[in-house]
Amino acid sequence: MKSDPQVEPSGPGGLHRVKVAVMLTLASKLKRDDGLKGSRTSATTSDSTRRVSVRDKLLVKEVAELEANLPFPGLLGLKVFNSELKVNLLPTEVFMDELMCFKMLQENKQITGTCKVHFPDPNKLHCFQLTVIPDEGYYQGGKFQFETEVPDAYNMVPPKVKCLTRIWHPNITETGEICLSLLREHSIDGTGWAPTRTLKDVVWGLNSLFTDLLNFDDPLNIEAAEHHLRDKEDFRNKVDDYIKRYAR
Repeated sequence: MKSDPQVEPSGPGGLHRVKVAVMLTLASKLKRDDGLKGSRTSATTSDSTRRVSVRDKLLVKEVAELEANLPFPGLLGLKVFNSELKVNLLPTEVFMDELMCFKMLQENKQITGTCKVHFPDPNKLHCFQLTVIPDEGYYQGGKFQFETEVPDAYNMVPPKVKCLTRIWHPNITETGEICLSLLREHSIDGTGWAPTRTLKDVVWGLNSLFTDLLNFDDPLNIEAAEHHLRDKEDFRNKVDDYIKRYAR
């Protein structure tokens, strides 16, 4: 009578054949698993590369436009900025820049700005520093540094921003966390991040934290907000003390 093929044959030869068959089966499975894992890794890497490529293309355009749209921008600074980033202006655009600068000087208008952007590495447009120098209000005269990192998934998600300067502010903690609606992926009031926003919006938003968007009613630093409610003059004194110690 024939032996059942599923039953292990007797004798050392039969046992050897079974072991070989098991080893071949395991090797085949491992090879398939490695292939699937490799495909998944390759797909993930490809997707990540694609996202970075999309982000960098957006940043080239947005960074070139950013200086021109800084709060109270200086056109002289714009030309230096464009030169550093190797952005080629058309002759007509250069002429218009010079003409506007000349007109502003003729009218005795001050060509300065409340914001300055610095790229530690010009080849990494996704990492830059912003300096805000308020010209009015509680924080006038201080220099406040912000570090901005644009993630791979930009512009589907907002940039990550941290305040590097210690400050006494209702919407910025002393360790640098920031409460600003447009930096939130999901905002209840509908003013959070959207793909239609740009770096210009981020810079203007951070600048406005010292003026229009200074919010004592919905604070992140509750102690600072309560301090202002309790004694506005003492609050101002503490702000001035922080500026002298940390923001010069």
